[in-house]
Amino acid sequence: MLLPAKSEVARQLRHYRAWERSMLASPTDVTVRTTFEDSGYTLCVLMGKRCAREAADAAERYLRTNLLTHAQERAERAERLSPTGHKTPSGAA
Repeated sequence: MLLPAKSEVARQLRHYRAWERSMLASPTDVTVRTTFEDSGYTLCVLMGKRCAREAADAAERYLRTNLLTHAQERAERAERLSPTGHKTPSGAA
């Protein structure tokens, strides 16, 4: 399993948080909003998430853990999913 470099995750997370603050300060600025959304998309791609907020949370967790712990957590989550990608009742396959 390929994992992103922690330095790149940290850089992208800082970028996302900085644009998030700018967007909250100037919500009507189209340029700021577009750049914020672009930074969220980049973080989603990097972390394999569909939502920027989930990607930011995943990035923070990833930066707090070592590689082995992160890989184990991803494997456990994958085991809880059925082949169709939907969660199975009570975790059964």
